[in-house]
Amino acid sequence: MPLFEYACKTCDHRFEWLTRGAATPECPSCHGTDLEKRQSVFAARTSAQAGGATQVPLGPCGSCGDPRGPGSCSMN
Repeated sequence: MPLFEYACKTCDHRFEWLTRGAATPECPSCHGTDLEKRQSVFAARTSAQAGGATQVPLGPCGSCGDPRGPGSCSMN
């Protein structure tokens, strides 16, 4: 079910519409159907880190106290 963004040409209200089956979108403000489909901006999660993101330092290992964090040493 795609999510689209619309702007009502009658009252200029902007809203999102989750398309379900053959349902026709209508403005939730004035119930108008003279709509303009807007370009959506969305977020995507990737496996690569963002350029400005910083790594949160890990605390010491709970088993041996290795400062590099859990799993850094060879202790089981």
